[in-house]
Amino acid sequence: MTTLAESWGVHKDQFWLRDEFPADPVRFDEETGMWNVYGHAEALKTLSDPKVFSSDTTRLLPPEMAPDKDLFVEGNLLQMDPPDHKKLRTLVSHAFTPKVVADLESRIATLTNELLNAVDGQDSMELVTHLAYPLPVIVIAELLGVPASDRDLFKQWVDTLLKSSQQRSLVKQTEEDKKNSEESVKQLKNLVNYLSEHVDDRRRKPREDLLTKLVEAEVDGEKLTQTEVVNFANVLLLAGHITTTMLLGNTVLCLDSHPDEYRRVRADRSLLPATIEESLRFLSPFALVARATTTEVELGGKTIPADRMLAVWVAAANRDPRTFTDPGTFDPARTHNPHLAFGRGVHFCIGAPLARLEGKTALNILLDRFPDLRTDPSVPPSFIPSPHMTGVSELHLRLKP
Repeated sequence: MTTLAESWGVHKDQFWLRDEFPADPVRFDEETGMWNVYGHAEALKTLSDPKVFSSDTTRLLPPEMAPDKDLFVEGNLLQMDPPDHKKLRTLVSHAFTPKVVADLESRIATLTNELLNAVDGQDSMELVTHLAYPLPVIVIAELLGVPASDRDLFKQWVDTLLKSSQQRSLVKQTEEDKKNSEESVKQLKNLVNYLSEHVDDRRRKPREDLLTKLVEAEVDGEKLTQTEVVNFANVLLLAGHITTTMLLGNTVLCLDSHPDEYRRVRADRSLLPATIEESLRFLSPFALVARATTTEVELGGKTIPADRMLAVWVAAANRDPRTFTDPGTFDPARTHNPHLAFGRGVHFCIGAPLARLEGKTALNILLDRFPDLRTDPSVPPSFIPSPHMTGVSELHLRLKP
């Protein structure tokens, strides 16, 4: 059986999709100036110890890599460490409780059916355009309180942020790197300005939505600043849909590429949750997360000095043969699957239950409505070009025999 790289083509840095794993679970890269973490145990340690492995990585970035970084850091949950991280995360935790998420199932089902109605009777569809992108965007937009009808704007901005196909370096910046950084900042500013207008509107006219709750919230007796509210909402909007978009596309692709598993899931939908978890391991949406050491530390037999950037390759860790049996095999029936696709520790994805519910609900309906669903062999899937992410940007499906 050919590997995914041979079948579909993947970015050169995504070596794990070629069923390869480095001899060293931790390795310094002279070209990028970063410590690469590939091993599962080592990645788990970095994600579980924020005192030593800080999420505040922007302090180590050269100015040309992070122009106007101060505009996007304040209130950004992804860049915060305890205790500040916990204070802000608590503000939105009520929006993702098991009961709140479970109560969204009917809305997710309704939206899925409405979106699929647009392709009913057609011979084919493109999964990302018709379902995998709009569904989670509408859900998170409705939670926040921004118009879901603006999703084409969001996609335009997000696509620009994801289009870079290069692994970034702390050592040397090419002209292309600089251009990509400038374009990313431009699109982030568009999103920030958009959300800022909605935040201003909530100050004037409060509503029953998450954005209003952020505007009215207090931490240690003080309300959040405008920048904190906007950046907080920015993270929720982006992270709240990108993972599910990739999860849906990746799971369909995995099933289509493994006919025996596909038949089992069609016959027994109770297998779908485990199939989604294996998809998250096998094709991990966010392939990389960054951390910065706060002190000298030993990791994977290497001594890493303080104030060094770590590229934690979660997707590689999810293929570590020391942790997973036959890691290059897509096996929804595996009994031991401690994947790190949603992170671990204090930064474990707060929206993971919602992403799982969206995936299970949408896939069940997709399989019910289109019993002959399969990929279109005449149109190969296209992948997001960034080495930091693993997901289809286009997946054409045939709906009829």
